Amino acid sequence: MNLARWFAAVLIAAALILCTRGEARAASCCGGGAASPLVIPKFASAVAAASLDFESYDGYWNGSGAHVSDPPGSALSQARLSLGYARRLGDNWQAGLLVPLVMNDNRYANVSSSSQGIGDVTANVWYEAFDTITCVYQVESWRDLVPAVYLGGGLVIPTGVSPYDSANSSYDITGRGFYRLDAALLVEKTVFPWSAGFSYSYGVHRERPVNREYGAYVAPYTKRLGDRRSWSLSGGYTHYAPGVGDLTMTVAYSALEEGAATIDGAADSVSGVARRSVGLTLAWTSLDGAWVGRFGFNRAPRLDGWGENFPSTDIYSLGVSHVFW
Repeated sequence: MNLARWFAAVLIAAALILCTRGEARAASCCGGGAASPLVIPKFASAVAAASLDFESYDGYWNGSGAHVSDPPGSALSQARLSLGYARRLGDNWQAGLLVPLVMNDNRYANVSSSSQGIGDVTANVWYEAFDTITCVYQVESWRDLVPAVYLGGGLVIPTGVSPYDSANSSYDITGRGFYRLDAALLVEKTVFPWSAGFSYSYGVHRERPVNREYGAYVAPYTKRLGDRRSWSLSGGYTHYAPGVGDLTMTVAYSALEEGAATIDGAADSVSGVARRSVGLTLAWTSLDGAWVGRFGFNRAPRLDGWGENFPSTDIYSLGVSHVFW
């Protein structure tokens, strides 16, 4: 099955998975995790989400931060269908699980490769450090400026095929092969029709033994990836369309850094990555707040200094989520 047909097939599957009925009441206007489809809105009981991402690769940044083009005739891409579900555990606690299905379809110089399989699964838990709806239509006192704050933790589980498993090349991997524990912060504030958001996460990888690289057995060693830091700053505008729902446009700037890996306790001088990108998201929310549809585009500019040891990509995302009240 070629990539275009697979992309269409998983899109249909995502729609079928989420076309389930659930009791819905009037939606709370914010404090509902607008920055993430798997963060449950305040006073909702659960959320189910599916997203389809298509990522096309176009060159990379070397270790000095200079952008390098791919050889002529190259065509690298990855499609991901991510299925997620989150459930409220208490008045201020919620937990979720995200499972990605990955398909690679690559041609680099004269080498072609394709693979598919499950990616690395992510489990997370969030604490809502607020008890009431935080969005307002007018600012009448300093209390109206208090944002919705979420404190979270996440665990990345290496369920995908990594370079240390049966993958024959870097084009075949669907996961990184390491457990990672994340601490996260999410801050949102809406003064209609404007909104702003900030997210930050810090992740620590667990060390693991290695005796295999891209299908070939090697002398055993231990490896740990560097600590991972990411953050994003966003701003949005919401337009209410009578009889249709809310239409929101959000722009965002994101940054990712990961320190050098260690091999048998010594730093690997050629490792460590960095990437910066800009994104645009268009979202529609139904009148009752039960359904949200999203289309997003994220681009890493092909300019020197915007990355390090990392591919430059364009990511197109199409998602839908259903909130259970």
